[in-house]
Amino acid sequence: MMKNDICHFRGCLIGGAIGDALGYTVEFMNSEEIRRKFGNAGITELICDQRTGKALISDDTQMTLFTAEGILWAHFRGSHKGICSFPSCVFYSYQRWLYTQTGYLASEDYNWILNNEEVDYKSELLNVKNLFVRRAPGNTCLSALSNSTKQNFGTIERHINNSKGCGGVMRVAPVGLYFYNSPQKAFRIAADCAAITHGHPSGYLSAGVLAFIIAEIITGKEIKQAALNAIDILKTYEGHEECLEILHKAIDLVEKEIEPQEAIRRLGEGWVGEEALAIALYCSLKYENDFEKALCLAVNHRGDSDSTGAICGNILGAYLGVNAIPPKWVKNVELSELITSLSNKLLAVSV
Repeated sequence: MMKNDICHFRGCLIGGAIGDALGYTVEFMNSEEIRRKFGNAGITELICDQRTGKALISDDTQMTLFTAEGILWAHFRGSHKGICSFPSCVFYSYQRWLYTQTGYLASEDYNWILNNEEVDYKSELLNVKNLFVRRAPGNTCLSALSNSTKQNFGTIERHINNSKGCGGVMRVAPVGLYFYNSPQKAFRIAADCAAITHGHPSGYLSAGVLAFIIAEIITGKEIKQAALNAIDILKTYEGHEECLEILHKAIDLVEKEIEPQEAIRRLGEGWVGEEALAIALYCSLKYENDFEKALCLAVNHRGDSDSTGAICGNILGAYLGVNAIPPKWVKNVELSELITSLSNKLLAVSV
């Protein structure tokens, strides 16, 4: 059954934000520290900030929102000018994110993107005060964007560095939503967007796989079949071996009689792209009909818990829809209304 509706588009993005917020609380903790603080089950509820009353998102969701705005910007240009480059518009959008985190752009030549009177696609995000807060932004993203121009930002063909950190994959879910009717294009554009900051194949190919899986889920595929189809496309890209091996491992572990925490330990800690994707995929497959249980599994481990939680939330949110997510989580996560607004906009223009 097709899932190209607001329930599943919103589920994908709000699910990712919830996973991000849940994991952000325990990022940098090991399993023992998590259990000591939250009990044997680990963290199972969103922890709301005393000042705002909301569960805070990290840079993962911030960059996901700027990816969405970049995709919308490219669509606008294509519709009104007949020409557009998705990676270029996403690059400009990431420059806006860089500005929210540092107060500067990579070049004064980009000052126009901050001026809603001059730019052709006005930014909704630059008016959101909560996005001008540093939430552990990744050094690779900051460095790559600070040293890039429109002429030399990273691409699949022109690697900007050799990083395979998970900062590329954790932000590309909107690409899968927009290109749900063209999963192979979703793969390529998501990989292009990740390559802006992450030059190792595992850093950008993991992003391609995630976007492909989300696109296929929206067209009605089961998660496992979507993942297997993504693997077929992955094999056609140079440097795919590392991603391929760990994705097969994640799928195989679902069928094994093994404690889920041990399975995650075998997949890694999630700091790099292929590990974060594999952990999220494993959790999504292990509890594919229980959003809450899958998300709690995805964040209660040593490692990059906000990214594994965000990616798991993207996958299962797209699969189950927002109505399968605990309403209190939807209500309490930071920027829920903004995320809903962007979900609506992506649905309206998706191809």
